[in-house]
Amino acid sequence: MTVTFDVTAARAAFPALSGEQIYMDNAGGSQVLGTVADSIHSYLLKTNVQLGATYKTSKISTAAYDEAYKAAAAFINAQSDEISIGVSTTQLFQNLATALRFQPGDELIISKLNHEANSAPWVRIAERLGLTVKWWAASDPKNPRCDVGDLQTLLSDKTRLVAMPHVSNITGTISPVREIADAVHAYPRALLCVDGVALAPHRQVDVQALGVDFYAFSWYKVYGPHIAQLYASSRISDQVDSLAHFFKSGDSLDLKLNLASVNYELAQSLPEVVAFFGADPRATWAAMAAHEERLQEILLQFLASDDRITIIGEPSAHHEVRVPVISWVVRDIKSQRLVEAVEARSAYGFRSGHMYSHRLLKDVCGFDDVDDGVVRVSLLHYNTEAEVVGLVRVLKEALAELS
Repeated sequence: MTVTFDVTAARAAFPALSGEQIYMDNAGGSQVLGTVADSIHSYLLKTNVQLGATYKTSKISTAAYDEAYKAAAAFINAQSDEISIGVSTTQLFQNLATALRFQPGDELIISKLNHEANSAPWVRIAERLGLTVKWWAASDPKNPRCDVGDLQTLLSDKTRLVAMPHVSNITGTISPVREIADAVHAYPRALLCVDGVALAPHRQVDVQALGVDFYAFSWYKVYGPHIAQLYASSRISDQVDSLAHFFKSGDSLDLKLNLASVNYELAQSLPEVVAFFGADPRATWAAMAAHEERLQEILLQFLASDDRITIIGEPSAHHEVRVPVISWVVRDIKSQRLVEAVEARSAYGFRSGHMYSHRLLKDVCGFDDVDDGVVRVSLLHYNTEAEVVGLVRVLKEALAELS
């Protein structure tokens, strides 16, 4: 049965979409659900107290906070003691790198497709402890991938951790995480750390099915507040030390890694994000993916039709191989110049640059001007086909002007 998606109903849930701006920079941060904003507003005006006390309002706030952790964990098929919620994915990975146990001689394998958030912590801890870093590169500069065959040439009995993206925030290509997890876990001490930031707004995440050891994403890119979430499997919880005060129990990942409680009013709003997906989340996610496939097909077909344009990433629009994070360069035209030409004649908002995937663009794709980088349009389920058709029209006009 074909799954239908009501984009008008979906857009109605996001107050910002009623304005003139057309949001196509969603990989940098999605728009926020109205229910999330209302929840934060209500909390601050009615129950903004310290948690853990026995008086009535504190009990209400504490219960809301606890329920948020349960909902946030269930969102990725985890238990509440397996997640930590913090200010950003970048900070959570830094905390994890500090807390994870290493031994002399350990090797870390880091994908060059990573956002720097999942590279810098491991590079720094390797420098501090004298560990070995192996870079997992890619052979195709136009469509770089996390190839399991390439990874297997780097794995050894000394491998302690492999760090990779579920989806590159440049290419949009979906990595075969389960296959990679199986390859990594063939080595006794090897752990897999996955950055799911670019995937989580587009697909349902199931950390059990993926077989990962660590998985992180940002709620502010999944229609929620500006906080992030890290999962660590309970099967390796004894390998993560606590960063907390000595009198803290360390019974949960959050108690180990969160140096203080996460922002109360933001965290307690997370059940509103989960509720957005309805009684049958699987069907909702499937409908969103099908809609997004139609959106990216419109843009990718246009980009492929112009021989001046090089797509950096998966050229196919099929939802099983990519999400609508679409990057490209135009021969003899600076990326930011094209962005500004579009902005001058329309309300479309997207960007250029390296998007913190500096190593990917410089070392794999061979860019000379990494700061100018690519043009990136990142779509979500609340974008419409008419918006993308309009973007194509404006891009044609801008390219004609700049040629």
